[in-house]
Amino acid sequence: MMDASDLYELFLRHPQITTDSRNCPAGSLFFALRGGNFDGNQFAEKALAAGAAYAVIDRAEYDRGERTLLVDDALKTLQDLAQHHRRMRGIPLIGITGTNGKTTTKELLVAVLSNRFRLLYSEGNLNNHIGVPLTLLGLTRAHEMAVIEMGASHPGDIAELVEIARPDYGIVTNVGRAHLQGFGSLEGVVRAKGELYDYLRRTQGVVFIKSGDERLTKMSEGISRRVTYGTTYGATDGVTHGATDGSFVSGSLVKASPLLTFHWGMKGEAFTGHRVETRLVGAYNLDNVMAAVAVGCYFGIPAGQINRAIASYVPVNNRSQWQETPRNHLIIDAYNANPDSMKAALRNFAALSISPKALILGDMKELGLDSPALHREILKEVQNASFHAVFLCGACFARAAVGTRFASFLTTEELIDALRRNPLSGYNILLKGSRGMGLERCVEVL
Repeated sequence: MMDASDLYELFLRHPQITTDSRNCPAGSLFFALRGGNFDGNQFAEKALAAGAAYAVIDRAEYDRGERTLLVDDALKTLQDLAQHHRRMRGIPLIGITGTNGKTTTKELLVAVLSNRFRLLYSEGNLNNHIGVPLTLLGLTRAHEMAVIEMGASHPGDIAELVEIARPDYGIVTNVGRAHLQGFGSLEGVVRAKGELYDYLRRTQGVVFIKSGDERLTKMSEGISRRVTYGTTYGATDGVTHGATDGSFVSGSLVKASPLLTFHWGMKGEAFTGHRVETRLVGAYNLDNVMAAVAVGCYFGIPAGQINRAIASYVPVNNRSQWQETPRNHLIIDAYNANPDSMKAALRNFAALSISPKALILGDMKELGLDSPALHREILKEVQNASFHAVFLCGACFARAAVGTRFASFLTTEELIDALRRNPLSGYNILLKGSRGMGLERCVEVL
């Protein structure tokens, strides 16, 4: 029976890892992972035939000789291998988690830090118990720093990931009501996201933290090495004479109509600060850009390079995207949704001095027993604003909308058909919903 330390020497000769038997580059290592509806062991022979040098399996009946490597648990072996490889490479690593904004913050950090460092970073949605080790196994001698996103939907998820990734620095973007079905309550979310702080407290790591956030401040008690960044959301003419709240850096909102423009300055700077026009929609992204500013300044990136990196960053994957079609202007924020991010998006949209406005909202997933009340809470927010048209999509919003004047549809397909029959034209439209709703498919009829 082979373990991770035995496997490491083999990995150094065959550093390309795959878990998909349909994609086995020549000389790669195939890990036969198991899930609820599949068993990778069944595809080990196919992976070898497709080009893999070895297949790591955990069921003896699929052993096919010296090119199949039998272990107790293929997933645990993958994680142990990644942990060992990360330890051997030993470069600085920043871990990022949070309820909202962690992917955007990660991408902004990558844009800023790439000015100085050769980076390894999480791509796509590789932020879980499989994605994080796969990312870490991509470390090479060329990399000088890593930025790793960590997602969680159950207690202990982050604790597991930090033991694999061993971060030196950490950011918790915020804590809110998401994945309540797995966490059980907001308190469960707090404990889970705080597992990153727990690790950094134990290892004397550094945290980047938004000043004035009472919840994050309490969660991070006992961590002495901290870098704070401040944000001011009252729209101003944007003059920031350095960081006025004692933070390492501070930023102030200039406008978000709909694209975010902000000013920022460092503590002790005797000038009017830096003005940056971004391609991000929403004032709520000020926290994310200021986290990137703080990290960039901490690691010695010149202010001009920080500004250019943030200004040139274009969001993708239906996150805070601004898109103009021949008929309408769209804010596409349909990658994910929970009550807190939904409220932030609605309030930002309501505050924009544009008209007319239409809403397309999709169900918020994984909220457990609180789901009906939380969907009704969002509809109260909608009713208190002045939107010209509202379209709701999904069974949860349909039930919550009973007795209201809002149009509701059980599926995205039904909504698309309705929009095709009665097209919107000349509107500013916010699309917001959980990834499972697929609201981005509506764009073709808008």
